[in-house]
Amino acid sequence: MTSRTRGDLCPGVLRPWPAEDGALVRLRLIGGVVAPASLLALMAVADEFGDGTIHLTKRANLQLRGLPATDGCLDAEVVAAIEGTGLLPSPSHELVRNVLVSPLTGLLGGRVDLRPIAAALDEGLCADPVFAGLSARFLFVLDDGRGDVVGRSCDLGLVALDDSSVQIRVGDAWGPVLALDGTVPHLLGLARDFVSARGTGPDAPWHVRELAAPLGTPEPRDPRADVHGEPPAYGTLAPGLEHVQVAEGLLNPEQLATVLAPGPNELVVTPWRSILVRA
Repeated sequence: MTSRTRGDLCPGVLRPWPAEDGALVRLRLIGGVVAPASLLALMAVADEFGDGTIHLTKRANLQLRGLPATDGCLDAEVVAAIEGTGLLPSPSHELVRNVLVSPLTGLLGGRVDLRPIAAALDEGLCADPVFAGLSARFLFVLDDGRGDVVGRSCDLGLVALDDSSVQIRVGDAWGPVLALDGTVPHLLGLARDFVSARGTGPDAPWHVRELAAPLGTPEPRDPRADVHGEPPAYGTLAPGLEHVQVAEGLLNPEQLATVLAPGPNELVVTPWRSILVRA
């Protein structure tokens, strides 16, 4: 258990961080998935109002820096421009939409496609005002069984054991083995229990591991959940699927133009601060 003395300060569009070069905002992507048109529109925002660069994060999210702000709030025209990208679907829950997923799930390899699970989890989070009470550092990590993100610290998550079952992760512990279709209600129930257990105020825990009592009953780790994977190589991974390196995670207009030139249908920002491009 960790004793906190303040709430977290993770930034969002409606809660920017006042950096030395201007306001910093973070835009959460579910599993790193972003529409090409949205990324292009966000680059236009960065070029007009910020430092001209989109910053990729280790949680597979996006950040803008150097934005104008007054009294701790982004200027209204900047907020409107960001809303116009489609990357702020739930202003009330923007800080808690923290869902990291195996980037290649549903595209190549893995035991099961976790994109529907991630989308349903996000929908459930945003649909209930209770979940706005999660810490902005609270993280869901969904590994499709290839082991590429299971090593990431999480608050709640899962590892796919096969194409129809998963084992739940609860902080640093392991939870039950469940059918895939029961995963989202179970994770939302645990998240609700966390909100209730953490309470409110400056000393409220940010993470599951900081609670005074375990969240649920710990279970042994299923041998099938003992998986370890490495990031894919850069370049062509399969026909129509490229893994593009982004130097230091700083995406500039020229590189974005190159990424978008083939007319991709889907982009996935990865926790390695790179981009998967699917034709």
